[in-house]
Amino acid sequence: MAELLFYHLERQPLEKALPGLLQRSLDRGWRVVVKVGSDERLESLNAHLWSFDDASFLPHGAASDGYAEDQPIWLTTGDDNPNGAIVRFLVDGADAADLGGYQRTVFMFDAADQEAVKKARAAWKAAATSHDATYWKQEENGRWTKQG
Repeated sequence: MAELLFYHLERQPLEKALPGLLQRSLDRGWRVVVKVGSDERLESLNAHLWSFDDASFLPHGAASDGYAEDQPIWLTTGDDNPNGAIVRFLVDGADAADLGGYQRTVFMFDAADQEAVKKARAAWKAAATSHDATYWKQEENGRWTKQG
């Protein structure tokens, strides 16, 4: 049974929270696909993951970079999985057409975006009966606490 994790962004924006979660995935040897809601957001996130930390970066790519099969993290606006990822992140309200083939799907949604919250609630209701779903909330220090 695939795991579905719901991360409710209340204290930090996606740009601060996502890199740490992606790094944990890489540390576990997992390949990742991150689906974003628009081409503009993809370009912004693509640049951000190279420079979010002065001491490190996250190896990744997108269609404009090529070499998909070599990328441990792939950024996309589609439902593709060209790097053979087992983890799929859905951010900025991106929808998932098919979660088959993934061991883990991570929904990250911004508390300030009511449409994203609504989509996450609908996904939670649909997932709770057929998947192992957990909800994670940010503490003040940015750490995640499992709520259910």
